[in-house]
Amino acid sequence: MRSELIVDRDPKSPLSEAIKNIRTNLQFSSVDGKVKNILVTSSTSGEGKSLVSANLAIAFAKLGSKVLIVDCDMRLGRQHEIFRLSNTVGLSNLLIDDVDKKYPAYIQKTDIKNVSVLTRGIVPPNPSELLASEKNKHLVEILKLNYDYIIWDGVPVTGLTDSRIMADLVDKIVIVAAYKKTPLELLKTSTASLEKFNSKIAGVILNGVPFKGNHYYTKSYM
Repeated sequence: MRSELIVDRDPKSPLSEAIKNIRTNLQFSSVDGKVKNILVTSSTSGEGKSLVSANLAIAFAKLGSKVLIVDCDMRLGRQHEIFRLSNTVGLSNLLIDDVDKKYPAYIQKTDIKNVSVLTRGIVPPNPSELLASEKNKHLVEILKLNYDYIIWDGVPVTGLTDSRIMADLVDKIVIVAAYKKTPLELLKTSTASLEKFNSKIAGVILNGVPFKGNHYYTKSYM
Protein backbone atom coordinates (compact mmCIF):
# COMPACT_ATOMS: atom_id res chain seq x y z
CA MET A 1 0.00 0.00 0.00
CA ARG A 2 1.31 3.45 -0.91
CA SER A 3 2.25 5.07 2.38
CA GLU A 4 1.30 8.60 1.28
CA LEU A 5 -2.24 7.70 0.19
CA ILE A 6 -3.57 8.09 3.70
CA VAL A 7 -7.22 8.80 2.84
CA ASP A 8 -7.35 5.35 1.24
CA ARG A 9 -5.13 3.52 3.72
CA ASP A 10 -6.41 5.06 6.96
CA PRO A 11 -9.69 6.91 6.25
CA LYS A 12 -10.34 7.72 9.92
CA SER A 13 -6.95 9.31 10.62
CA PRO A 14 -6.70 13.01 11.53
CA LEU A 15 -5.15 13.79 8.15
CA SER A 16 -7.95 11.97 6.32
CA GLU A 17 -10.60 13.84 8.27
CA ALA A 18 -8.87 17.14 7.54
CA ILE A 19 -8.71 16.34 3.81
CA LYS A 20 -12.42 15.46 3.82
CA ASN A 21 -13.19 18.81 5.43
CA ILE A 22 -11.19 20.53 2.70
CA ARG A 23 -13.15 18.57 0.10
CA THR A 24 -16.43 19.76 1.61
CA ASN A 25 -15.24 23.37 1.80
CA LEU A 26 -14.24 23.27 -1.86
CA GLN A 27 -17.62 21.87 -2.86
CA PHE A 28 -19.33 24.84 -1.20
CA SER A 29 -16.74 27.46 -2.20
CA SER A 30 -18.61 28.70 -5.27
CA VAL A 31 -22.19 29.89 -5.57
CA ASP A 32 -21.90 30.43 -9.32
CA GLY A 33 -21.37 26.84 -10.40
CA LYS A 34 -19.72 23.53 -9.61
CA VAL A 35 -16.02 23.57 -8.83
CA LYS A 36 -14.32 21.06 -11.15
CA ASN A 37 -10.76 22.26 -11.80
CA ILE A 38 -8.69 22.70 -8.64
CA LEU A 39 -5.06 23.88 -8.64
CA VAL A 40 -2.92 22.86 -5.67
CA THR A 41 0.24 24.92 -5.29
CA SER A 42 2.68 26.09 -2.61
CA SER A 43 5.32 28.72 -1.94
CA THR A 44 8.31 26.44 -2.37
CA SER A 45 9.16 22.76 -2.71
CA GLY A 46 8.79 20.25 0.12
CA GLU A 47 5.60 21.68 1.63
CA GLY A 48 3.39 18.70 0.79
CA LYS A 49 1.34 19.89 -2.19
CA SER A 50 1.68 16.55 -4.00
CA LEU A 51 0.57 14.62 -0.92
CA VAL A 52 -2.40 16.94 -0.51
CA SER A 53 -3.26 16.68 -4.23
CA ALA A 54 -3.24 12.87 -4.18
CA ASN A 55 -5.29 12.56 -1.01
CA LEU A 56 -7.76 15.25 -2.04
CA ALA A 57 -8.37 13.35 -5.28
CA ILE A 58 -9.03 10.17 -3.32
CA ALA A 59 -11.42 12.02 -1.00
CA PHE A 60 -13.50 13.16 -3.98
CA ALA A 61 -13.38 9.66 -5.49
CA LYS A 62 -14.73 8.16 -2.26
CA LEU A 63 -17.96 10.03 -3.00
CA GLY A 64 -18.27 8.16 -6.28
CA SER A 65 -16.88 10.99 -8.39
CA LYS A 66 -14.65 10.34 -11.39
CA VAL A 67 -11.37 12.11 -10.58
CA LEU A 68 -8.20 12.86 -12.53
CA ILE A 69 -4.93 14.12 -11.09
CA VAL A 70 -2.85 16.06 -13.60
CA ASP A 71 0.78 16.49 -12.60
CA CYS A 72 1.51 19.86 -14.19
CA ASP A 73 4.82 20.22 -12.35
CA MET A 74 6.75 19.15 -15.42
CA ARG A 75 10.08 19.80 -13.69
CA LEU A 76 9.87 17.85 -10.43
CA GLY A 77 6.37 16.33 -10.33
CA ARG A 78 6.13 13.04 -8.47
CA GLN A 79 2.56 11.78 -8.74
CA HIS A 80 3.93 8.81 -10.67
CA GLU A 81 6.05 7.95 -7.62
CA ILE A 82 3.17 8.35 -5.18
CA PHE A 83 0.91 6.03 -7.21
CA ARG A 84 3.77 3.87 -8.56
CA LEU A 85 3.00 4.50 -12.19
CA SER A 86 5.11 4.74 -15.33
CA ASN A 87 6.31 8.20 -16.30
CA THR A 88 7.63 7.25 -19.72
CA VAL A 89 5.07 9.61 -21.23
CA GLY A 90 2.76 12.14 -19.62
CA LEU A 91 1.48 15.72 -19.82
CA SER A 92 4.59 17.14 -21.51
CA ASN A 93 4.39 14.48 -24.23
CA LEU A 94 0.65 14.91 -24.69
CA LEU A 95 0.98 18.65 -25.25
CA ILE A 96 3.12 18.06 -28.34
CA ASP A 97 0.75 15.35 -29.61
CA ASP A 98 -2.83 15.33 -30.90
CA VAL A 99 -4.68 16.34 -27.72
CA ASP A 100 -8.16 15.61 -29.11
CA LYS A 101 -7.50 12.08 -30.27
CA LYS A 102 -4.63 10.91 -28.10
CA TYR A 103 -5.35 12.17 -24.57
CA PRO A 104 -6.96 8.90 -23.31
CA ALA A 105 -3.78 6.96 -24.10
CA TYR A 106 -1.77 9.16 -21.74
CA ILE A 107 -4.06 8.75 -18.74
CA GLN A 108 -3.35 5.88 -16.34
CA LYS A 109 -5.78 4.19 -14.01
CA THR A 110 -4.69 3.59 -10.43
CA ASP A 111 -5.48 0.84 -7.94
CA ILE A 112 -7.95 3.22 -6.29
CA LYS A 113 -11.45 3.23 -7.71
CA ASN A 114 -12.38 6.36 -9.70
CA VAL A 115 -8.86 7.85 -9.52
CA SER A 116 -6.74 8.27 -12.66
CA VAL A 117 -3.46 10.12 -13.17
CA LEU A 118 -1.86 12.04 -16.01
CA THR A 119 1.80 12.03 -14.99
CA ARG A 120 4.20 14.87 -15.82
CA GLY A 121 6.07 13.04 -18.59
CA ILE A 122 9.61 13.82 -19.66
CA VAL A 123 11.12 17.10 -18.48
CA PRO A 124 10.72 19.53 -21.41
CA PRO A 125 12.91 22.56 -22.10
CA ASN A 126 9.86 24.86 -22.05
CA PRO A 127 7.29 23.87 -19.36
CA SER A 128 5.79 27.36 -19.05
CA GLU A 129 5.28 27.67 -22.79
CA LEU A 130 3.55 24.30 -22.93
CA LEU A 131 1.15 25.27 -20.14
CA ALA A 132 0.42 28.59 -21.81
CA SER A 133 -0.28 26.94 -25.15
CA GLU A 134 -3.67 26.73 -26.84
CA LYS A 135 -3.33 22.94 -26.66
CA ASN A 136 -3.24 23.04 -22.88
CA LYS A 137 -6.26 25.36 -22.74
CA HIS A 138 -8.08 22.93 -25.02
CA LEU A 139 -7.01 19.99 -22.86
CA VAL A 140 -8.54 21.66 -19.79
CA GLU A 141 -11.87 21.92 -21.60
CA ILE A 142 -11.73 18.30 -22.80
CA LEU A 143 -11.00 16.98 -19.32
CA LYS A 144 -13.87 19.01 -17.82
CA LEU A 145 -16.23 17.08 -20.07
CA ASN A 146 -14.88 13.69 -19.02
CA TYR A 147 -14.21 13.99 -15.27
CA ASP A 148 -16.15 15.22 -12.28
CA TYR A 149 -13.04 16.73 -10.69
CA ILE A 150 -9.56 17.48 -12.01
CA ILE A 151 -6.84 18.12 -9.44
CA TRP A 152 -3.89 20.00 -10.94
CA ASP A 153 -0.70 19.42 -8.94
CA GLY A 154 1.16 22.61 -9.82
CA VAL A 155 4.64 23.97 -9.29
CA PRO A 156 5.48 26.22 -6.35
CA VAL A 157 4.50 29.83 -7.06
CA THR A 158 7.77 31.48 -6.03
CA GLY A 159 10.07 32.16 -8.96
CA LEU A 160 8.06 30.32 -11.63
CA THR A 161 5.15 31.37 -13.83
CA ASP A 162 3.66 27.88 -14.34
CA SER A 163 1.09 28.02 -11.54
CA ARG A 164 0.06 31.56 -12.44
CA ILE A 165 -0.61 30.31 -15.95
CA MET A 166 -2.71 27.43 -14.60
CA ALA A 167 -4.49 29.75 -12.16
CA ASP A 168 -6.13 31.42 -15.12
CA LEU A 169 -7.58 28.07 -16.28
CA VAL A 170 -8.97 26.58 -13.05
CA ASP A 171 -11.99 27.20 -10.85
CA LYS A 172 -10.26 27.27 -7.45
CA ILE A 173 -6.74 27.49 -6.05
CA VAL A 174 -5.48 25.87 -2.85
CA ILE A 175 -2.13 26.94 -1.36
CA VAL A 176 -0.23 24.44 0.78
CA ALA A 177 2.15 25.64 3.51
CA ALA A 178 4.28 23.55 5.86
CA TYR A 179 3.95 23.86 9.64
CA LYS A 180 6.99 25.67 11.11
CA LYS A 181 8.73 25.51 7.73
CA THR A 182 7.04 28.02 5.43
CA PRO A 183 8.04 31.57 6.46
CA LEU A 184 5.02 33.84 6.81
CA GLU A 185 6.61 36.45 4.54
CA LEU A 186 7.12 33.84 1.82
CA LEU A 187 3.48 32.79 2.10
CA LYS A 188 2.43 36.44 1.82
CA THR A 189 4.62 36.80 -1.27
CA SER A 190 2.98 33.74 -2.79
CA THR A 191 -0.55 34.98 -2.21
CA ALA A 192 0.44 38.42 -3.52
CA SER A 193 1.74 36.84 -6.74
CA LEU A 194 -1.73 35.34 -7.20
CA GLU A 195 -3.47 38.63 -6.38
CA LYS A 196 -5.05 38.72 -9.83
CA PHE A 197 -6.85 35.49 -8.92
CA ASN A 198 -7.93 36.39 -5.37
CA SER A 199 -11.52 35.36 -6.06
CA LYS A 200 -10.30 31.87 -6.94
CA ILE A 201 -8.16 31.28 -3.86
CA ALA A 202 -10.13 28.87 -1.70
CA GLY A 203 -7.69 29.03 1.19
CA VAL A 204 -4.45 27.83 2.73
CA ILE A 205 -3.72 24.31 3.95
CA LEU A 206 -1.20 24.02 6.78
CA ASN A 207 0.49 20.66 6.36
CA GLY A 208 2.33 18.68 9.02
CA VAL A 209 0.62 19.99 12.15
CA PRO A 210 1.55 17.74 15.13
CA PHE A 211 -1.25 15.59 16.53
CA LYS A 212 -0.82 13.14 19.42
CA GLY A 213 2.74 12.02 19.47
CA ASN A 214 4.41 11.42 16.13
CA HIS A 215 1.28 11.72 13.98
CA TYR A 216 0.77 14.67 11.68
CA TYR A 217 -2.18 16.10 9.81
CA THR A 218 -3.26 19.06 7.73
CA LYS A 219 -5.30 22.04 8.84
CA SER A 220 -7.18 24.25 6.43
CA TYR A 221 -7.98 27.95 6.48
CA MET A 222 -10.81 28.31 3.97
